[in-house]
Amino acid sequence: MKNTLIVLPGPTGVGKTAFATGLAERLGCEIISCDSRQFYREMKIGTAAPGKEELARVRHHFVGFLSVTDYYSISLFERDVLALLPSLFSSNPVAIMTGGSMLYMDAVCRGMDDIPDTDPAVRQKYLGMYHDEGIEGLRIALKMLDPASYSRIDLHNPRRILRALEITESSGRPYSSFLTAPVRQRDFRIIKAGLTRERGELYRRIDMRVDRMMEEGLEQEAVSLKQYRELNALNTVGYREMFSWFDGEVSRDQAVMLIKRNTRRYARKQLTWWNRDNDINWFDVSEREMIVSWIESRLEENCS
Repeated sequence: MKNTLIVLPGPTGVGKTAFATGLAERLGCEIISCDSRQFYREMKIGTAAPGKEELARVRHHFVGFLSVTDYYSISLFERDVLALLPSLFSSNPVAIMTGGSMLYMDAVCRGMDDIPDTDPAVRQKYLGMYHDEGIEGLRIALKMLDPASYSRIDLHNPRRILRALEITESSGRPYSSFLTAPVRQRDFRIIKAGLTRERGELYRRIDMRVDRMMEEGLEQEAVSLKQYRELNALNTVGYREMFSWFDGEVSRDQAVMLIKRNTRRYARKQLTWWNRDNDINWFDVSEREMIVSWIESRLEENCS
């Protein structure tokens, strides 16, 4: 059998971890986590990272291997995954990658152009814009300079917008063009099975998961990370709303409501992104046996 990476994309809250863990047990393989928020060991609750039971059942890579103060990037993830896969394939010709970080997943599957260094003067220019005009000024500039990035990146994250702007102006190329380079050939096969649910059911699961996070101690986890709130790792759904509550900008109930709303928005954004990928075969995650059967049939084709 040719070495094969089974890729399981899907929106947040759909049930990727449970499905991937069961599939990995069946195939006797290991899992590569492609959720950039779960990289950080201090953010277990707010990112719904795999628990002790799942980690004990199947080995997961790229879960809790960084501190929030560590620098990491899409290109480093691509490099590290491609370096890891040969060792995984040496013991099993199949590996699984699952998660919700779209750009990170695309980098492994498709590759990405090397992003050039940026001009410090350009960065200072846009930092000044952020200071004077706020995040809305950055959004307007990005929409004008790189509409594709405007439609894809997190518009509530000023660091992401600043990064796109400074790369676009410094390089003379839209930031999005570095992420849509010609597909690089990999020396392993890729099978993509997308996991989804009926929208109402997905939203119900998201709401229940947020309630469970609060019960498990999201508030205490966010308090312990408040001193790092300016770091990019913490500028994300769940923590951002907790910090607003701590600052007195919203009530506790409002913060929880906002986490649920913003998580649902993120799930829609994930699906919009992946719906552009014609290589993904979509399944309702509740139809487990159908998905497993389809994957195994593809693996058998790979043997012929």
